[in-house]
Amino acid sequence: MIVYSISDLSREFNITTRTIRHYEDIGLLFPQRQGKTRLYDSSDRSRLRLILRGKRLGLSLEESREIIDMYQPGKSNVKQLKKLIDAINSQKKKLNQKLTDITNLMNDLKKAEVKCLEALKLNGEN
Repeated sequence: MIVYSISDLSREFNITTRTIRHYEDIGLLFPQRQGKTRLYDSSDRSRLRLILRGKRLGLSLEESREIIDMYQPGKSNVKQLKKLIDAINSQKKKLNQKLTDITNLMNDLKKAEVKCLEALKLNGEN
C-alpha cells in the first residue's frame, strides 16, 4: 500500500498542510496515525483531488462531501453522477447570473463615464 505524508500531498496539490488538516478536522479525509504522523493512503489522495476539483467548480465543501460519499466502487453510481450534474448546472446558472450582472454594470459604468465626459466638455474641460 502506498502512503503519503501530509507534506507529500501539500506539495503535490500545491495547498497548505493547514488546509489538509482542516479537511481532516471536518471529516473529509481520514488518515491513519503513526504516533503524531498522519499517513494518507491512495483513497485519501483521491478524495483530496476530488475535494479540490469540487472547489474549482465552485462547490461548497459540504456539496463535495455529499457527492464524494455517494461513490460506491463497482456500482454504476448513477445517483452520484446525477447529483454532480445538478451541482454543475446550479453553478453554471449562478455564473451566468453573475456574468449578466457584470455586463449590466459595465454598461452602466460606460454610460456614467460618457455623461461625465460630456459634462466636462460643457464646462470647458477636456
